[in-house]
This record gives sequence, structure tokens and C-alpha cells, in this order.
Amino acid sequence: MLYTVLKQTASKVLDRRQEDSMEEKIYKIMRGAGALNIVLGVISLVVGIAAGVLLIISGGKLVSGKSRILF
Repeated sequence: MLYTVLKQTASKVLDRRQEDSMEEKIYKIMRGAGALNIVLGVISLVVGIAAGVLLIISGGKLVSGKSRILF
């Protein structure tokens, strides 16, 4: 009888550890995915701003240089 109770208790403890382990894995995966999304968002923002600035500069040069064109 005591053996059966100990066996059931040990089984419950092991099951609980496996659940905790799975929850910890999911938590770590979600944390990594969130961090990756933030990094990619910042990179996209920087690239977008840089591209916009370059387009404004090149457009300004084209507009200012149109008076030098002779037809």
C-alpha cells in the first residue's frame, strides 16, 4: 500500500516537472520571438528612414538641376 502511494506521488511529481519544463520552453521561445520582432522592427524603421532621406535628397537634386537642361 505504501509503495503504491509513493509510486503515485512520484508519478505526479514527474508529470508536474514535465509540465513546468514545457511551460518554461514555451516561455523562452515566446521571449526569443518577441525580442526578434523588436530587433527586426527597429532595423526596418532605420532602413525605411534612410531610404526616405536618400529619396528626398535625390529628388531635391533633380528638381534643382532641371533649370540646367536645354532642349
